[in-house]
Amino acid sequence: PYGVPPFALIAPEHVRPALETAAAAHLAEIAAIRENPSPADFANTIAALERAGGALERVTGVFYNLTGAHTNEALQAVEREASPLLARHWNAIYLDPALFVRVDAVKARGETLDAEQARVLENWHRAFRRQGAGLGEAERARLAAIAERLASLGTSFGQNVLADEQDFVLPLDGEADLAGLPDFLRDAARQAAEERGLSGHVVTLARSLIEPFLQYSTRRDLRERAFAAWTRRGENGGEHDNRAIVAETVRLRAERARILGYPSYAHFRLETTMAKTPEAAQGLLRAVWGPARALALAEERELQAMADEEGADIRIGPQDWRHYAERVRKAKFDFDAAALKPYLALENMIAAAFDCASRLFGLSFVERSDLPRYHPAVRTWEVRSASGETIGLFLGEYFARPSKRSGAWMSAFRRQRKLDGAVIPIIVNVMNFAEGAEGRATLLSFDDARTLFHEFGHALHGLLSDVTYPSIAGTSVPRDFVEFPSQLFEHWLDEPHVLARFARHHETGEPMPAELVARLQASRKFNQGFATVEYVSSALVDLDFHLLPSADNLDVQTFETEALKAIGMPFAITMRHRTPHFTHVFSGEGYASSYYSYMWSEVLDADGFAAFTETGDAFDPATAKRLRDYVYAAGDLRDPEEAYTLFRGRLPSPEALLRQRGLAGVETQGEM
Repeated sequence: PYGVPPFALIAPEHVRPALETAAAAHLAEIAAIRENPSPADFANTIAALERAGGALERVTGVFYNLTGAHTNEALQAVEREASPLLARHWNAIYLDPALFVRVDAVKARGETLDAEQARVLENWHRAFRRQGAGLGEAERARLAAIAERLASLGTSFGQNVLADEQDFVLPLDGEADLAGLPDFLRDAARQAAEERGLSGHVVTLARSLIEPFLQYSTRRDLRERAFAAWTRRGENGGEHDNRAIVAETVRLRAERARILGYPSYAHFRLETTMAKTPEAAQGLLRAVWGPARALALAEERELQAMADEEGADIRIGPQDWRHYAERVRKAKFDFDAAALKPYLALENMIAAAFDCASRLFGLSFVERSDLPRYHPAVRTWEVRSASGETIGLFLGEYFARPSKRSGAWMSAFRRQRKLDGAVIPIIVNVMNFAEGAEGRATLLSFDDARTLFHEFGHALHGLLSDVTYPSIAGTSVPRDFVEFPSQLFEHWLDEPHVLARFARHHETGEPMPAELVARLQASRKFNQGFATVEYVSSALVDLDFHLLPSADNLDVQTFETEALKAIGMPFAITMRHRTPHFTHVFSGEGYASSYYSYMWSEVLDADGFAAFTETGDAFDPATAKRLRDYVYAAGDLRDPEEAYTLFRGRLPSPEALLRQRGLAGVETQGEM
């Protein structure tokens, strides 16, 4: 039904033949386009390219969703084979000079096209040019070899990180090891042990388990062991060490950029984004870095003061920050983050996200237990418009397990399109929450709930897509715009109406007490120096790597250390994603030199939500219609600056972001 993949019938040994068959069919379709004797026009070249490769899209959609969310050794082996195979396949298309001649001819033809067709044509032409189709034979051959090698390196990088995550288990033996842990965390640690066939309690490297452990455990020695394992993923020596992979990746990316005529890989990558240049991206990050660092140093002094008062005789280190920050938060605001969890049951937060989508966009969600799924924990909803029409399927996948990579993401088994008839999207959100014990509700932290809303914002971007051509559908937008719809949707979690209706005690059904909500809101800007520093440092180091014009003999660890030293990284904070496990950047090109995108989009979302609050109604229908028409439904139909301006009436400024993070007016002088 609805073209859902028949997961139960698919085995790892089917993937390689399916990929080869689908790739061959795609190349046959490409050959027909290339060899068409008729003069090149939009219909027989660009629209034909949009139609081509349907079978390959279906196969890779299933395969790569499984390797991310429910993998095994057999699938990983196929993934290692498939990555260079698929890179070779796309090289054969994008580096085909005869095919580029036809695309170039369409652009030169000057046909009368509608806005969507013109955008699609521009994107295709630019993609061929940026892949090197117009270069000489030797350059094209080298670019093909680089692309194939980078595909293999990215796969190995991601698999190595997952292996380190799977290998680490910290047993908690007895009450002494559980000291400080609240009941919800003890339950999660017990559940993690049971999933691995172990007794007692364990800490794993799932973010939803290790971060609260670092927050609440009073055992500094155990925090130190857990934190070391968390931050040294991909950097432990042996077969899963990623440092050599990073060095080769950076070198090959720089070489690729040089061949294509760019000063660096960052210049190449950012050409098609809202930022346009790495200097613009760095400018935003540096404008935030100064006040964020100053605020973080002030926060560090508060944490150190508490440790000193207790006679701890320590210098606050990275393994201590979350623990003492939670205690300072409780002292300053009479607020214990653990007190929120009984009111943030997963089921209620799913319902809250659905309700916000209903109030904003008229959507309804009907759960379907009869459709195929790739794991028993997957849930599927049929998504309907206000008129009752089915516009897509939404799959929710919420719990951590060893077969899943860490983090949270949105992906698609199928993108929306209207070319040759309407095709509805199949969208999935993947999370890594710690599942509640059998018979007990899964309880989220407020950050977990925010993550759920964030990823559902991405899902809505895919589900509400309403374009003709698949290449511009849904989230197929510049990297520093794609986070805007998701980060914007987070704001509705804070709305009093939403909290009053859905933040209810999982046992009694009582709403979250007003005084607890007030303390939550009062403490929202607490620890924002830390949060901003750990993020911005990662984004700056990412850009530093990719601004290298060449990268021979790169010592990855030394480079990271020197880059952090140059910006004055506080001793007690580490990067949110250290280089050897920075999967955003090195398991593929997704966020390479573009990790800044989250903050760029935050400039938009901080200003964008004000479009609603200025009306006095967080669900204002007219504002929601503009948001849907020009952002969520429009895909890559137009330039992001134009799309944002059509929604908001103007472009934003960074001041809204500084206010949102509590950084406005922070003095940048002063050291620890």
